[in-house]
Amino acid sequence: MKKNISYLIIIAVFAIASCKVGPNYKKPVLSNPDAFLNDSLKGDTVVYDSIYNDSLMNLVWWELFEDSSLQELIKKAVANNKDYLIAISRIEEARASLGYTKADLYPAFGIKANAQSAKLNLLGSTDVINAFSISPTMSWEIDFWGKIRRSTEAARASLLASEYGKQKIMTSLISEVIGTYFLLIDYKSRHEIAIKTFNSRKEYLSIINARYSQGTVPQIDLNHAQIQEAQAESAIYLYERLLKQTEYTLSILLGQNPGEIAGTNKLKDQIVPPDIPPGLPSQLLERRPDVREAEQLLAAQNARIGVAQAMRFPSISLTGLLGVGSGELSSLLSADAIIWSASASLLGPIFNFNKNKRRVEIERHRTQQMLLSYEQTVLTAFKEVDDALIAISTYKNELAARQRQVTAATNAAMLARARYDKGIASYLEVLESNRQLFDSELNEAQTFDEYLFSYVKLYKALGGGW
Repeated sequence: MKKNISYLIIIAVFAIASCKVGPNYKKPVLSNPDAFLNDSLKGDTVVYDSIYNDSLMNLVWWELFEDSSLQELIKKAVANNKDYLIAISRIEEARASLGYTKADLYPAFGIKANAQSAKLNLLGSTDVINAFSISPTMSWEIDFWGKIRRSTEAARASLLASEYGKQKIMTSLISEVIGTYFLLIDYKSRHEIAIKTFNSRKEYLSIINARYSQGTVPQIDLNHAQIQEAQAESAIYLYERLLKQTEYTLSILLGQNPGEIAGTNKLKDQIVPPDIPPGLPSQLLERRPDVREAEQLLAAQNARIGVAQAMRFPSISLTGLLGVGSGELSSLLSADAIIWSASASLLGPIFNFNKNKRRVEIERHRTQQMLLSYEQTVLTAFKEVDDALIAISTYKNELAARQRQVTAATNAAMLARARYDKGIASYLEVLESNRQLFDSELNEAQTFDEYLFSYVKLYKALGGGW
């Protein structure tokens, strides 16, 4: 008989453990292309081994830019940026929430103590009645329908989502720091170009002014030279303003008060990252932190369907206590003072105008919304990768054209000035050639900045490189 009872208990435990209403999570199957649209590099497809074993936190792709000043700024940002610190705190909150929810799977133990003295004057009795008791208590809601287990499943998925959310913020933070750093040294480069151009035009203005005083050039040539000098000087203040504002933006990213960013390297000294290998597989997107975050949020929401369904069924609870009680403190530890209580309760809905049914429908609709959000995240990821790939390809070619333009404009400006000094050409030719040189130098600096940042966008779009 005892053996049969043991078997029944084991069967009951397994039955409770296996009973869990609601749909089990299945990863969505998306019909995505195997390769990216703008992966225009030709050649044999690279085989990526252990692609899913890469740790996103260990992919220090920003070191490919080989700028020691930039690396130090990134370290400061990761250590002090307020948004990133908030994300870390949210992970600890989610971890605590998981432990809080999981604790409901087990019995709760407490202690109950009571001391009472009363004079009731009932039926003419004036006796004082004393009562003393102390007893441990136990209460336990049996998770027969899996409500608590589904809640724990949702909390665990939310914890993973917060982990990936932190990684997403870190990737975005590092990308923003690098992009702002490149923009900063771009503005510094353009500021230097403006100063160089201003000094050159100021020097030439003094020559034109001397020639005008001697009557060898007309006043209009002097006025044009003054206009060019003023344009170059105004550009100095423009880029000085943009430079300072960018420094202040970068300071906030570093988690510090706005101020000067010292020790930056020059734009022209930046190292372009290695070439992109051909045949990048689209599966790389599966390690993007925002894609993983969206999937875990979907899994958490899917588990909440089971929680809502379990609430449609009765809940079973066990309570009990075992202790001592007596009317006198002196006899509280005697054998006759032992008290105990055990009870089981069942509480379930009967009719509530479909409220519980609607609760399940609400969670199903929310799950559908999370699925669509996950699919939209994947679509956006493909677009960001293709945008970055086409940007790298076109900016590389554009930069080469800009560099040729600067070389030609430099030579043209030198020849135009020589022709004007010899009286062969008008000053309009000098004006136009100087304008083209100034614009081409500024455009070259801007294009190089955008070329470098297109690599940053690709690394971010791929979830940390390849």
